[in-house]
Amino acid sequence: MGQFLFTPASRSLPKPAALLQPHPVQTNSFRIGRPNIVGPDTPEDPYPIQLEGTVQHGFGRGSKDLGCPTANLPDESITHMASVAKPGVYYGYARVYPANERSSELSTKDLVVLPMVMSLGWNPFYKNQRMTAEIHIMHTFNADFYGCKLKALVLGYIRPELDYISRGKELLEALIDDIETDKRVSCNSLARPGYAEYASDPFFNA
Repeated sequence: MGQFLFTPASRSLPKPAALLQPHPVQTNSFRIGRPNIVGPDTPEDPYPIQLEGTVQHGFGRGSKDLGCPTANLPDESITHMASVAKPGVYYGYARVYPANERSSELSTKDLVVLPMVMSLGWNPFYKNQRMTAEIHIMHTFNADFYGCKLKALVLGYIRPELDYISRGKELLEALIDDIETDKRVSCNSLARPGYAEYASDPFFNA
């Protein structure tokens, strides 16, 4: 846990018909043309979007396949976001709150507001049939934080979910490359004053 995105926590929602269309395909031209910063200079409606819940176990694929574990929230935590935002990759801030017997293993640096990147959707790479919300906090934690409370403030949209036409090692490398780009875009976008101020939003103090 503590590095990035695609370890699903299932949500018991069927896919709406409008979202059953093919996902955009990742291509070299798409990768080369990706911007370093996304979104306006300050968050616009429907952002910021608040998420919170207790971190639970997913399937472990983000860590096993990609070397980038994620935090997974309960199904009910994403109900509001799923109603106002389209599937894709997003950026914002998150904070972990100690709430169980393992919390003593977390350092004070683990328990502050940190930049994050997250995905919302059905993850075409793994052919999920249920909606997932997967949050990667850009920080190396001293220990995992299953059972701890997590709050996230979603501030903007990076890109749609992508499908991949490559196979085997090449496919995995393309996915990892996109994830690393997502992380850079998130950090660059959050560095703007209109976004950086949300790191001290009262939501994280409540």
